[in-house]
Amino acid sequence: MGLFDKFFGKKTEQSKRELLDLSLTSKTSRMMNEGQFWNIIQISLNKSKSQDDQESWLINELQKLSLEEIIGFRLRTDKLLYDTYTSEMWCAAYIMNGGCSDDYFEYFRCWLISRGESTYKKAKQNPDLLIDEVVDGRDLYDFESFWYVALQAFERNAGKDLYEFIDYDNFTTREGKYPAIEFNWKEDSPESMKRICPRLFEKFC
Repeated sequence: MGLFDKFFGKKTEQSKRELLDLSLTSKTSRMMNEGQFWNIIQISLNKSKSQDDQESWLINELQKLSLEEIIGFRLRTDKLLYDTYTSEMWCAAYIMNGGCSDDYFEYFRCWLISRGESTYKKAKQNPDLLIDEVVDGRDLYDFESFWYVALQAFERNAGKDLYEFIDYDNFTTREGKYPAIEFNWKEDSPESMKRICPRLFEKFC
């Protein structure tokens, strides 16, 4: 039995929408608790056999949360992306994907987050440890659609755009506010990449 059916009996879709709208009175910059976030990610990994499975599971699971929690999941995702916007991580992405544009660096870090707390935190300290996530035969390490699971869950529940309810004045750890990167490697200098990610370089180059 769903939340609305439990507390209000059987409701029409229109009346459910009206109830949801009551909570959309202000914008928020509150991130989901990191422990709750990583717990959701871990369960999604346990329940999934592929990225498509994980994406579907996450959307369905997020739909069970409050609208503020769904927004919080997205904000936590953006904060984790922000925290891994580094030269060293970009080097790992470049090596693993045979090149890496701005957009694909975003999708690479979405993939990194989707692999769970332990993988994320180890890679944040030393991106070369992503060698443990390498799968023979895989061409790309990216997960663009992971970035949008909260948006889809929110739209399904509220019929509105999640972006409209983010308090951007008070949430600055996000795309568009990234610090400038001082690169310590160059595309045309393999040795500079090898110094940062020697194991990944050996595997892919």
